[in-house]
Amino acid sequence: MSNQPDIIVLFSGGLDSILAAKVLERQGLTVRCIHFITPFFGSAKAVPYWRKVYGLDIVSRDVGEDFAEMLRQRPEHGFGKVMNPCVDCKILLLRKARLYMESVGAKGLATGEVLGQRPMSQRRDTLHLIMRDAGVSGILLRPLCATHLPVTQMEESGLVDRARLLSFSGRGRRDQLDLAAELGITEIPTPGGGCRLTEKENARRYWTVLTLLPEAGDKDFTLANLGRQFWHHEGDNHYWLCIGRNSADNDKLAAAMQPDDMLLRLRDLAGPMALARCGADWPRHVLESAAAHAASYAPKAVAAGGPVAVRVRQGQAEGDAAFEMDVTPQRLGEAWGEALWDDVKAVIRAEAKDRLAMSLHGKHKPAPEDAE
Repeated sequence: MSNQPDIIVLFSGGLDSILAAKVLERQGLTVRCIHFITPFFGSAKAVPYWRKVYGLDIVSRDVGEDFAEMLRQRPEHGFGKVMNPCVDCKILLLRKARLYMESVGAKGLATGEVLGQRPMSQRRDTLHLIMRDAGVSGILLRPLCATHLPVTQMEESGLVDRARLLSFSGRGRRDQLDLAAELGITEIPTPGGGCRLTEKENARRYWTVLTLLPEAGDKDFTLANLGRQFWHHEGDNHYWLCIGRNSADNDKLAAAMQPDDMLLRLRDLAGPMALARCGADWPRHVLESAAAHAASYAPKAVAAGGPVAVRVRQGQAEGDAAFEMDVTPQRLGEAWGEALWDDVKAVIRAEAKDRLAMSLHGKHKPAPEDAE
């Protein structure tokens, strides 16, 4: 890690954040990048690679639980086209970045945002709103579009030379690519935000977790990223089953296990592992149904043509409390299903309308009209 930084750059791993850091380094500033991690975006494993390829000082911080809390409370500024709370996300990350900035004695923050690049979070009015609500007015610099925006304290003090900042705007990428070539950056990240909340397939999983678990946390949303996802409903009770697609999924499911979860696996045959979230509290008939459904994804179990033994274990170690049950592998689609995106979208939109109606009575701010 380098000496005390002058400025902290929010670093996603995308081209804009790389360029923002390099533009500031070009002015002789000591730059430190901070990469935030949640179940929806970020990768601690990628940080060493980015350090090597781009020659940047990068640290990572996990803010998954804070992000989960924001989702539980519902984002004040609403969701985008899918389940992406882009405005509230940026506010949360900037608040965390400011705390880090203060802890290391840096003088300001910077992001790779470009005016007009994203319709929800990078309009001029929204850029100002984010800065205000995050408590970073005057200390947040956006180097790639700075000349379109008010002067910051860093420019007023002479720490940053405004004349050497840029005037990018709009959704085009030509300016960024030209700057990357000028800076000698040859490895260009794939365009896109990399946020799973913008993807319908993921959002339908997350929304189910968010609305059916009493206190959905970061570990729950991480689990929602793994394997096949199924839910069973009996009255007011909801049962969540995750089934691995391959050996990598199986390992991740085992690692994601919590104290009240149950792991289900065929005793004598190869096949997927299944995780029953809070399965220690499930009725026996639900566990048997889950085991039969999971076994149906094992070709050798289906080929057996009759009951197979499934080992059910609470705890990660093989020696932990376990029992066995015999089930007939069968695809129980009526009992174990997934929410469809169109159904989830309808509920999200209905909630948004309710929030908007409440805002008209002065209780909450309305969601933005434009969505990313």
